[in-house]
This record gives sequence, structure tokens and C-alpha cells, in this order.
Amino acid sequence: MPVNLISDTVTLPCTEMKKAMITAALGDDVFGEDPTVNRLQDRIASMFNKEAALFCPSGTMTNQIAIKVHTKALDEVICDHYSHVYQYETGGYAFNSGVAINLIEGENGKITAPQIESAIKPLYDWLPESKLVVLENSCNKGGGSYYDLNEIRPIRKLCKERELKLHLDGARLFNVLVETGESTEDWGDSFDSISICLSKGLGSPAGSVLIGDKEFIRQARRFRKVMGGGMRQSGMLAAACIYALENNISRLKIDNDRAKRIGKVLSQSTWVETVRPVQTNILIFDLAENLMAEKVLQTLEEKDVLATAFGPRTIRFVFHKDISEQDMYWVERILKEFN
Repeated sequence: MPVNLISDTVTLPCTEMKKAMITAALGDDVFGEDPTVNRLQDRIASMFNKEAALFCPSGTMTNQIAIKVHTKALDEVICDHYSHVYQYETGGYAFNSGVAINLIEGENGKITAPQIESAIKPLYDWLPESKLVVLENSCNKGGGSYYDLNEIRPIRKLCKERELKLHLDGARLFNVLVETGESTEDWGDSFDSISICLSKGLGSPAGSVLIGDKEFIRQARRFRKVMGGGMRQSGMLAAACIYALENNISRLKIDNDRAKRIGKVLSQSTWVETVRPVQTNILIFDLAENLMAEKVLQTLEEKDVLATAFGPRTIRFVFHKDISEQDMYWVERILKEFN
């Protein structure tokens, strides 16, 4: 089997996770009667010191619901230009919520309180009204870069002062927390809403959870329904997510460390121009001037290593639980021998 570094979304449920899915107690979640979904929602809300949570099919849906609840038409969302909500959600902020987007050019996907303050629009008839700030942690397109709480606090303070809501796209937040050692409760207290993805490094087959206060989640349930996210007996998926939370968080450090390990190999390779800072499980690197990503990826695939292009001369590797130590030795060998 090829070593698949395309994304951590390619992870497959293990035997124990499948057993948890098969034996899950089920009900109709649209009526709030699936006991396993309710258990997942209660568990993750408690982890982040929030009142309530909502299980959804995907992180795109949880982010889009958050934007919809926090804004109204003609409002504006402020985020970094690398943000997933801008880059990879099909312009859903405009389609679903009728809002504008105000892009900040941060550092590797991270923005600061002064940058946000400068971006807030004055209240003129001809301008959208700034209402929501979205941060991504870790930032996919930023190469797995992350904020720590010391960087979040001034942003939170500014948002409260200027009456802006603050949402976290925390798709890979647990990859960050195994690095920083910070608590989920402190992160929950720092945002009005958080989206947590359970189908990436944590290994469940599908599902993300949106957390916030009770009124926020009450409204979110209605928008989940209109977006087609009411999944009825979704406890089988929720059971996989519970298993992931109970068993797969601490091992994310392995994925982060493996990304750093391969980053060191690439930094010593003559065919690589730049290795972006490696902080979590995502590794982005730029090729030497005479090489194109499409050709390099084709050559790697012939050697049973799969990855994806992140630009004409840029490649991304993502490390995850289904990469074995034997796989790692193979990748190291191929990269060292690459010509």
C-alpha cells in the first residue's frame, strides 16, 4: 500500500472504533433523541467549558453555521487570507449568510489584535458592518502554524471591547494542544464558538462538533437542518467520535513529531528550496527553481508516496495515525534518494 501523506482525512477507523460504532445506542437526533450523539455533545461541551454542542457532518458545516448564527446579511467577517472559511468552503460565507469578507495578510495564517483593529470598518451606509472574527488553529494553509493562548488573549479583549463575536475553526486544535499543554477549558473560555473536527488526525470516519452557549446552539440546530445536516440515527458516527476523544488525542504528538522529522530530511535536500516552519502535523515545502510540484508528485507516486500540491512549486505532506514507523523509514529513504 502507498504511504498516503495527502491529508489526515484519509485515516480509517480501527477495529475497536468499528466495534464502538456497531454497538452504539441509537435514536433520532433531529428530535434530540439519539443517546450517543447526546453523550458526544455533552462530553465535548464539558471539555471546553461550554453550555452546549451540536454534532454535524463536517467542519465546513460547523464553520458555516457559526458564521450564519453570528452575523446577518450585509455584515462582514474578518479573517486571515489563508483561512479555511475563505480558501476552501466554496464562498459559503456569501452563499449561506450574505456577508462580506475582510482579509488580513498575517504571518503563516495568524493575525494579531492590532491588525484586526485596523480592519474594523467604520459605520457608514456604504460599508459592511464588521461583526465576526474567525481564527484557524492550526492553520492548514499556514503549514500547521498555531496560536497559543497568550496570542489569543489580546484578540479576545479587542473583540469584547468592539462587540465582535470570535469564532475558532479548531479543525486540528488537538494537534496544537498536545504541543502547548494548554487546557481545553481555557480555550473554550476564549471564544464565543468553536468548531472541532474529529475526522482528521483523531481518526473518526466523519463528523465535527460546534460548541457555544445554549442560545447559540439552539439557533445552530435550525441552520443545521436547513443545510441538510440532520442525520437521524447518527449515533454510529458519534460513537466513533467518542472513541477518538477517549483514545486518540495524546498520540497526535507522534504525528507532529514525524512531520518535524521529515522536515529535517527535506531541509538537507538540494532539490528543496525552503521548508516552511513545522509546528504540528502539516509540512509544506517549496521546490528548487527547476522543479515543478506536478512532476515531483508523479515521481513520488511511482515510489509509493502520495502527497498533494499546494502551489506550482509547493508540496504538502500531512502525517496521521495510519502512517507506521515502517512507512516513515520508507519516506525518509525515498526523499534522501530523490533525484
